[in-house]
Amino acid sequence: MSTRLYTAAQVRELDRHAIEDLGIAGFDLMQRAAGAAWRVLAARWPRIRKIAVLCGAGNNGGDGYLLACQARAAGLEAVVLALGEPATTHARRARDAWRDAGGDIVVAEPGLPAADVYVDALLGTGLQRPVEGELARAIQHLNATGKPVLALDVPSGIDADTGAVLGVAVRAEITVSFIARKRGLSTGAAMDHCGTLVLDRLGLPEEALANAPYDARLLDARRMATWLPPRARSVHKGDFGHVLAIGGDAGMGGAIRLCAEAALRVGAGLVSAVTRPENIFAINAARPEVMAHAVRDAMEMAPLLDRASVFALGPGLGQSDWSSMVWRAALGSHKPAVVDADALNLLAAQVLVLPPESVITPHPGEAARLLGCDTAQIARDRFAAVRALATRYRCVAVLKGAGTLIAHEQGDVAVCPWGNPGMASGGMGDVLTGVIAGLMAQGLNAWRAARLGVALHAQAGDAAARDGEAGTLASDLFPLLRRLRNGLSDG
Repeated sequence: MSTRLYTAAQVRELDRHAIEDLGIAGFDLMQRAAGAAWRVLAARWPRIRKIAVLCGAGNNGGDGYLLACQARAAGLEAVVLALGEPATTHARRARDAWRDAGGDIVVAEPGLPAADVYVDALLGTGLQRPVEGELARAIQHLNATGKPVLALDVPSGIDADTGAVLGVAVRAEITVSFIARKRGLSTGAAMDHCGTLVLDRLGLPEEALANAPYDARLLDARRMATWLPPRARSVHKGDFGHVLAIGGDAGMGGAIRLCAEAALRVGAGLVSAVTRPENIFAINAARPEVMAHAVRDAMEMAPLLDRASVFALGPGLGQSDWSSMVWRAALGSHKPAVVDADALNLLAAQVLVLPPESVITPHPGEAARLLGCDTAQIARDRFAAVRALATRYRCVAVLKGAGTLIAHEQGDVAVCPWGNPGMASGGMGDVLTGVIAGLMAQGLNAWRAARLGVALHAQAGDAAARDGEAGTLASDLFPLLRRLRNGLSDG
């Protein structure tokens, strides 16, 4: 259940269930949240002497007042900055507990009091519109302090459902999330604001969550490891499929070579490449295991498509007449496909029905073109975008980026918890296309291949970045992909 991701409304229902059905008092839950936050704060910053807690008007602010009580009781100097009168019964009770403990409340003023650590207890999960006014100024001051910030439940200014920044948002070093994982904290802009994400269920029993609805799941490496069983001793290369990688227009032969090698590195039995004549020598010299074919027209493609079990279409494809020709021929073959890069741009301009068991792998710009919107709309709700892609194109959709999302056309969504900024470099998408196609060639359906492929790719990227994120090359992933696919340590 730790991989389940919930909307804010679903978490509120869990909160209601805890109070009304399990008999846990609402103020008791608030005390548990404050205790969980205090334990994280004390463990992370054991030598600090002073904290400043910024409390909003809602229950998130109530958590902050009670955290300040615990810090004061432990001997720390604590100052509370109140932005608004408490608006709920529990928040008022928490504010009164702070006062009864001898704590002072500082009314909002320009700047912030000095502190070793700041606690963000301003807004929580209920935010639905851009932050403005006094709250926005407080968040800007908080981000400008240069001091570490502990956010309670959700960094203020982040939409808990989408991960988007609503106006301005707190940049936390640690976020302690309560009861259940909020889906928005796992993708998009939120990943630059949450810092280390810690979950505390506040003592809710497993059975309280067992049958509760949830919206998405984090990828689970242990579960996926069983999808590719060990190979029998008597196998041969034909047992592991034949990937046909299609792309590499003039000047872009490296992209199709990366894609083809990636399919081999995750275990495809055979990999061929359809490309421009001028790329053949380079591919043969650098990776002779790839069977490279110069193709000039659709007739030359036909026998290659017939022999393939899956094709990877798009790396370095371009949008020339040659590109359009091979694109149409491939999609007309009705073979399972992984479609990326310029193949997606051609699809956005000339809609064709994708073959069954297909995967599309757009980045936000390509996703915007496929959906007829702009990238800002994609960023505002990545979950809605990836579901729309899967539904419109009747396929499995992979929306790349921080917290990559994978969606089935029936609405299921998985979220990748791995990956790093070093993977923002040329060729990474080409490798992912080949990885997914290579897994499909070995018998995984599109839904499983996309999830496992994204996981292997991101974990290999993390392993490659141990020498530093900047400067990581797409080809650095190849030996790591091989080890990870075989269940070996990536070290």
